[in-house]
Amino acid sequence: MALPFEGTGQAEEGGCRGAQCALRNLLPDDLREQTEKAPHLMEYLHLVPIRDVGVPDFYEEPHKKLGDLDTPNLIYKVDAQRFVHIFPDTQDVRDYYISIEPVLVQDIGELLSAMERRLLDYVEDLSTAETEDEKAEVLFRAVDENCVVVGDGTVGGGNGNGNGKQPKLKRRGSLFNIFSKTAPKDALLPVTVSELAALKYLLVRDKLRMGVLEPLLLDPNIEDISCSGVGSIFIEHKIFDSLKSNITFDNHEQLDDFVLRMAERIKKPVTFRNPIIDATLPDGSRINIVFGADVSRKGSNFTIRKFNDIPMSIIDIANGGGVDYKMAAYLSLMVGEGMNLFVSGETASGKTTMLNALTVFVPSSAKIVSIEDTPELQVPHPNWIREVIRGSMSETDSAVGMFALLKAALRQRPNLIVIGEIRGEEGAVAFQAMQTGHAVMATFHADSVEKLIQRMTGNPILVPKVYIDNLNIVVIASAVRLPNGKVGRRMTSINELVGYDSESDTFSFVETFRWNSSDDTFDFTGNMNSYLLENKVAPKRGYSPQDKRGIYKELDRRAALFQRLAEQGTSNFYELYRVFSKAQREGLL
Repeated sequence: MALPFEGTGQAEEGGCRGAQCALRNLLPDDLREQTEKAPHLMEYLHLVPIRDVGVPDFYEEPHKKLGDLDTPNLIYKVDAQRFVHIFPDTQDVRDYYISIEPVLVQDIGELLSAMERRLLDYVEDLSTAETEDEKAEVLFRAVDENCVVVGDGTVGGGNGNGNGKQPKLKRRGSLFNIFSKTAPKDALLPVTVSELAALKYLLVRDKLRMGVLEPLLLDPNIEDISCSGVGSIFIEHKIFDSLKSNITFDNHEQLDDFVLRMAERIKKPVTFRNPIIDATLPDGSRINIVFGADVSRKGSNFTIRKFNDIPMSIIDIANGGGVDYKMAAYLSLMVGEGMNLFVSGETASGKTTMLNALTVFVPSSAKIVSIEDTPELQVPHPNWIREVIRGSMSETDSAVGMFALLKAALRQRPNLIVIGEIRGEEGAVAFQAMQTGHAVMATFHADSVEKLIQRMTGNPILVPKVYIDNLNIVVIASAVRLPNGKVGRRMTSINELVGYDSESDTFSFVETFRWNSSDDTFDFTGNMNSYLLENKVAPKRGYSPQDKRGIYKELDRRAALFQRLAEQGTSNFYELYRVFSKAQREGLL
């Protein structure tokens, strides 16, 4: 790990112990409290050039308004051991994301090597331990039985656990210089308290978890992690956008070794013969790996797309400006009445996020089948069949693709089929499913309705043109430049497909909602002129032909409901599902 500064901070001005620490007295109360619980945070702060950038602000959780800062200098907490310093770089468009861990300022390379040799005595215990927690306990016991504390070695004192007590270690053998050629094999390893904490942390992080990526995967504020080859890992942050991290790979050998170990950890090994894999990490994140410099000139690379434990709801998306409440009301009506819907757009435009959010509006009694290449969808319904494609496991095991799973889904009598992403021939089957009365929702890569139709009717999907109008709604998602100059995700339009004219070979569709780029608002261009609301949804909801425009009052009522829920703080994905389920049972929606 590399820091963007060279340790020019307060620590160079002589000793620093506890209350006599000059830097400690400069810290705000909340940050000082954190350093007392996590001494490695104070050790890190002593390296920061405080004179140049000032004392960082501290936040338990960062909020969105911090993204407006021109030169952010702040620390926020990930968990009890991990912190993040957003450090400004005035010479680059990207600021720094510095992951503060117990090992950041501790050089324990030789100590770690000595401890790893002793772990051979614990192989049997590790192999019989079933859970990760049990394995971690074995590693902690191994450290305790082989180490002895000879000094605290911290800037501010303490033992790394925040309680000021010396750890009680079991001792076997005598204390020797561990690097002496005459030291016996069972010699105790002399460590400071900081080194002890760093050693335990590093063994668990690297042996049981995802190594240097672990703190990034634990940070809920990160959306994407990208390694483009040798050099820094880059991050897409929910608040601070694009950042460069202090985690680097210095050469191809180091990077290749890490990629191989990571692939083994997720049980998807890569080789020169099979250098590209798509997989899911233990936390549910999606990863793509390309291995070797022969197929990637800058060396092995990987991209991780993280997903929240709790998906964003439509109210969360509205609170972030992605839609407005009237759009949310319109989509809830369409999904609730079984309209076929695609969310289309470029990569990382928010397609899957929106598709997840819309599943809340599917009647709670529905049976849903989802089909994906990597599991990303999160559906709140109890009667949900989740199917994922399978690559060829061996010469005797055949692959199971999306096409086969979709054909199987048609025999499972679902009320709704949700397809993670349509790419090929499964698109034609999806339209056949629509033709036979199955509701279908999916994502698709196209940034306009015209391009979506071109791709759908061309190779390799080849949907007959006369089938296209079975698709009712196309939501276009995009990452756009906002009026304040920042990038945001917006549903730039909602479109209704009306029909296909075989004589002119043209498709007709109506733009019902449109994003206004000048002021970041949405125009309801289909007000009192929506083909689907008046001719599809209104009849299903019991409106007579003479009174079909009464559906717009229902739209306004739902929009007001969404706004009221947002004001009350009811935005949780599962909580919103429960609200809608109850309202449906009582006939209120």
